[in-house]
Amino acid sequence: MKLQARNPDARPQLAGRTFALIVARFYGDLADWLEDGARRALLECGVTTIETIEVPGCFEIPLAAQKAFERGIEACVALGVVIRGETPHFEYVAGECARGVMDVQLKHGKPIGFGVLTTESRAQAEERADPARGDKGFEAALAAATLLAVR
Repeated sequence: MKLQARNPDARPQLAGRTFALIVARFYGDLADWLEDGARRALLECGVTTIETIEVPGCFEIPLAAQKAFERGIEACVALGVVIRGETPHFEYVAGECARGVMDVQLKHGKPIGFGVLTTESRAQAEERADPARGDKGFEAALAAATLLAVR
């Protein structure tokens, strides 16, 4: 499925707002793609204050977001990849990451764009992370930006 062209005129304008990109580095090359997409989306929204917080894996994302909010960050974008393996590790990491992200954003009343890919294979993750194909980092950042603009 081909994504429709994005309309830059429809972007929320958020100059002066602060964001943190929380990047799980377990799959570093995929994380780089996700981060690139997220950064492009925020720049299109006029955001210039973008802090990058690197964490080892997706399980650590919720705590990093909480700490960012406690320091005054207004919105976060959670970025990472969890690929299903032969053990139940996938369910624990993916599920607890999602639950933790939801808990943190509700506790603080601040948005977290969810750009954590949960895939069956590396090929699926590459398809979704690649800025030329899925560009899910861009979409996650745009979601957070859109929510931050809600009054």
